[in-house]
Amino acid sequence: MTYEEAIRFWFGRVNFEQRIPLADDLKLDRMRTLLARLGDPQEKLRIVHVAGSKGKGSTSAMLAAILQAAGYRTGLFTSPHLVAVDERVQIDRRPIPRNDVAARMSQIRAACAGTDLEQKLTFFEIATALGFLHFAHHGVDVAIIEVGLGGRYDSTNVCRPAVSVITSISLDHTQVLGNTPELIAREKAGIIKAGRPVISGVRSAGPRDVIMKIAHERGAPIRQIGVDFDYRYEPALVGATPQREPIAHVGTWGGDWPGLRLGLIGEHQAHNAAVAIAAIETVREAGIAVGDAAVRAGMAGVSWPARLEVLRRRPLAVLDCAHNVASAQALVQALTESFPRHLNSRRWLVFAGSRDKDLPGMLSVLAPPFDWIVLTRFQGSSRATAPEELIPLLSPDKRGAAMVVADASKAWRHTVQEAGEHDLICVTGSVFLAGELRALMAGS
Repeated sequence: MTYEEAIRFWFGRVNFEQRIPLADDLKLDRMRTLLARLGDPQEKLRIVHVAGSKGKGSTSAMLAAILQAAGYRTGLFTSPHLVAVDERVQIDRRPIPRNDVAARMSQIRAACAGTDLEQKLTFFEIATALGFLHFAHHGVDVAIIEVGLGGRYDSTNVCRPAVSVITSISLDHTQVLGNTPELIAREKAGIIKAGRPVISGVRSAGPRDVIMKIAHERGAPIRQIGVDFDYRYEPALVGATPQREPIAHVGTWGGDWPGLRLGLIGEHQAHNAAVAIAAIETVREAGIAVGDAAVRAGMAGVSWPARLEVLRRRPLAVLDCAHNVASAQALVQALTESFPRHLNSRRWLVFAGSRDKDLPGMLSVLAPPFDWIVLTRFQGSSRATAPEELIPLLSPDKRGAAMVVADASKAWRHTVQEAGEHDLICVTGSVFLAGELRALMAGS
């Protein structure tokens, strides 16, 4: 296969990131059959498996940064991608090269040739197999594997990890995972394996109890935030004089981690840092040596695009991919704490969302702190909501401050031209929007 042939083979599949799956669409039989025909590459890997409603990408990036700082060859599998599909599969933060995509995809095509898999494999199943194959082929020391959707029937849930991590539980993907936190917790807890340790960052009583029950049924030792580990946060100050970096103070059963500099902004990232450190403490117990200096270096040096990412200074422009109510709340809290409002400055929201999200709930959280709201839509996904349909979702007092610019690039250019040099622009609502505008924001 050439790279171009590999991409056509891959992208010619049903993609549940582009359309909502039905309950019967999610199963593990195809994945297990494919991996068995490939020699079960996942069995050759030491894996940290990460699920959660929000924070799983950032937590995975933190874990990878720490392990890489400790000298380990580290695989990182995440989804969805922001700009380029090769971002999903990385070793030591280098995306999978084109020649490796072609070589591994040739293996996958050969493995499914002449079987039902040839037609039935999905985009994400192939992505998962690509990740496992790439990591096994290059002999990574540890692989950080982020769940795509849910947990129980996610394509990644065919591994036996050194530790399973559940970062948080909130309402998202309710059409597939259930419409209560407890039902969603049950799906996320599907990654818990018999006898394998679990780290939980879940605080709310209902979903926490569901996760505890499943862990105990499977004989999986569990450590929880607020019980076995916790954190205290000192917010960053961006654009102030003097500026201040975000700091987390984390305490675990293994000891204290005071004064950790974080490469990511927001109290939710301190939460993720605490979960990541608890996971590192656990893999230490499994014989993976990680020094204290590597933990500090990894936390300070971690980068994860479109997570409160500052891409411009005058005006101050922040890109975030908040796409549910909980992540919108975390974004607003971080903007309030870490981006002080100057006298006479204005705040601009550029927003687009997917129709399967709780858009009324998100806008009820996001709209109040902003003076002007620019509603737009992203390209490349049928899930995009027409911006005119977002106007009625705003409260009456905010509709007069809103405008529709149907093209996302034009929406950004309009906003940056209208904003003053001391204003703040926040672009958010979807990973699709963030991926479409990031390069334009960084270059303008």
